[in-house]
Amino acid sequence: MKDNVTILGIDPGTNILGFGVIRIEGRKAHYIDMGVVDLRKEEDAYSKLRRIFSEIGAVCDRYSPDEMALESPFYGKNAQVVLKLGRAQGAAMLAAVTRGIPITEYAPRKAKVAVTGNGAASKVQVSTILQRILGINIEEKHLDATDALAIAMCHFYQMTSPIPDTGKAGSWEKFIADNPGRVK
Repeated sequence: MKDNVTILGIDPGTNILGFGVIRIEGRKAHYIDMGVVDLRKEEDAYSKLRRIFSEIGAVCDRYSPDEMALESPFYGKNAQVVLKLGRAQGAAMLAAVTRGIPITEYAPRKAKVAVTGNGAASKVQVSTILQRILGINIEEKHLDATDALAIAMCHFYQMTSPIPDTGKAGSWEKFIADNPGRVK
């Protein structure tokens, strides 16, 4: 890992999209910014996607993140909701990709476990722990952005962990490449 890295965390949403920015200096995370993109007044789904691309692009331009950590869509009972979240995620991803920023995805529970130790933690619990870790005060209006900040912190922890993540996509390919004699 480089000595100084800026990580942009994204919690995609079709009504409220959260973002959080941290700067890693040495082995310590420092809070930079967090906020939300409120999409509830947009006319249609395509206007929302355009706005996500534009707003996240502006955040990328403002903070020049080295990496983006993104909450991955999770399985839900309603396929339409998952599809809409995937589109929101894609618009944020495109803003990063067009700027050459690498992206890593994390499950929502993984980020909450990384920060609080509890995959079912509430936004208030996540906020409380993040305030202690980063030495900041998070206003109630930013609670929708706490999951994005948790995603960024999860990425930091993953980058600095001495234990490899075997749950990442592509881990079988890595295993096969690392262990050709064990595959028949």
